[in-house]
Amino acid sequence: MMENTSQFVCAFCGEKNPTFVDIGAGNSQSYVEDCQVCCNPNVLYIEIDEDTLDVNIETDCES
Repeated sequence: MMENTSQFVCAFCGEKNPTFVDIGAGNSQSYVEDCQVCCNPNVLYIEIDEDTLDVNIETDCES
């Protein structure tokens, strides 16, 4: 398993949160992770660049 440390910005409180991304799980992923500051659930939409392995994370509120 290849992991990469990245950050997401909470969709609720705007605070940055560290997270681990499993590079081996595919270039497009989504899952729910709670904010470490306000504890609200965020849906993380993760895109990984195939060539550079750069990680881009967009967040949304879990409904």
